[in-house]
Amino acid sequence: MSWKVTISRQANKQATKLPRKVRDTLQALLGEIERSGPVRGDWPNYSKLSGDRHHCHLKKGRPCYVAV
Repeated sequence: MSWKVTISRQANKQATKLPRKVRDTLQALLGEIERSGPVRGDWPNYSKLSGDRHHCHLKKGRPCYVAV
């Protein structure tokens, strides 16, 4: 089953300003969510928030980048 992933205009604008490595990680995460769904147990630092929202730390340390 294929999932539809939508990115808000603001998030897309912010994504263009991310460092290259973090942008590549975000694209890989979005690709896996499209193929396998939003529940990603195989990604480090990926967990469920309240309701149907999830978040993933794309880069730990300083600065930290998080996708919700």
